Amino acid sequence: METLAMHISNGIINGPVAAAFAVLALAALTLCVLRGRRDLDDRLAPMAGLVAAFIFAVQMINFPILTAGVSGHLMGGALAAMLVGPWVGALCVAVVLVVQALVFGDGGVAMLGLNITNIALIGTAAAYLLIAPLLRLLPRNPTGLGITAFVSALVSVVVAALGFVGQYWLGGTTDLGGNLTGLAGTMVGVHLLIGIGEGLITATTVVTVAKVRPDMVYALRRLRPHATAAPSVTGGVR
Repeated sequence: METLAMHISNGIINGPVAAAFAVLALAALTLCVLRGRRDLDDRLAPMAGLVAAFIFAVQMINFPILTAGVSGHLMGGALAAMLVGPWVGALCVAVVLVVQALVFGDGGVAMLGLNITNIALIGTAAAYLLIAPLLRLLPRNPTGLGITAFVSALVSVVVAALGFVGQYWLGGTTDLGGNLTGLAGTMVGVHLLIGIGEGLITATTVVTVAKVRPDMVYALRRLRPHATAAPSVTGGVR
C-alpha cells in the first residue's frame, strides 16, 4: 500500500514512459514560464516565493489517514493556483518537487517527469478549472472562498492520483496487486481521504491570507463576477 502514495519511486514505471513524461513535463513547464511572465508583478513575484516555501515546508509534514500504513501530505496545486495563478502555481509546485527529489530523495529522480506531470501540472490545472467557475458562482466572502479552496483541493488530489493510474497502465513494472480497475479504486479511495486534509489546509491558508491581504490572492484579483467589473469592498473577502 505504501507504494500507492505520492510520490512515484524509481522502478514503478518503465524507462520509456518515464522519459516521455519528462519531455512532456519540460514542454509544459516551458509554457508555464512563458505565460507566467505575463502575470508576474510586484505583488506576485514575492508571493510566488512564499508559496513555494510554504508548500515545501508543509509537504515535509505527513498526516495519517484511515487506511493502515498510508499517510498523506499537502500537494499544493490548488493552494498555488488560488494564491499565484495556474501558470506560476505549477512552477512553484514543480520547483518543490525537484528539490525534494534531488535533495531528500522524495520520489525517484528518474520518475521526476511523472511526478511533476501529476502533482504540479495535472493537480494545478484540475484545481484551477474548478476555482474559476466556483468563485463566479459562490458568494465572494470567507465562506465562499473556503468552499472553493476545499473542493478544488480535494478534486485536484484525486485527479492527480488518477494520472498515476494512467501512467501505470502505460508502463507499470511493479505488481501493485489486482487489476487496473482495482488499482484505480484504491487510489481514489486513499486520495479522497488525503484530499480532505489537503482541502482543510488549503481552505484555512487561503482564507487567512484573504482576510489580511485580499489583494495578494490571485484568484480574487483575476476571477471577477463580470470581466469588466473591478473588485469592490463588498465583493472582496473581509
